[in-house]
Amino acid sequence: MKEPWRYSATGVSIALRVTPRGGRDDIDGIEQLADGRSVLKVRVRAIADGGEANRAVLGLLAKSLGVPKASVRLLSGATSRLKQIAVDGDPVRLGDALRRLASSEPRESK
Repeated sequence: MKEPWRYSATGVSIALRVTPRGGRDDIDGIEQLADGRSVLKVRVRAIADGGEANRAVLGLLAKSLGVPKASVRLLSGATSRLKQIAVDGDPVRLGDALRRLASSEPRESK
């Protein structure tokens, strides 16, 4: 299965599928969507109201990847479960960290 992130000179861009009100703040591995795209599954306790879930996702990724919150930004999908996030930093280190975080078995989406 293809990794749901792309490398650039300044960091990585990550495709996410977010579950707000997911009971905990966690990264649940990689999932393949019905259309074949791969996404990193993220769940947060925050509700999807007024950007709370988006802020929780950005904070969770910053903490999990060991980068400042200012290095993580939403590229697209502000009101969607499917989002694109940019993380600034060393692309090789970020890629290694993402592989460790996503090391659970891939799951097929129904």
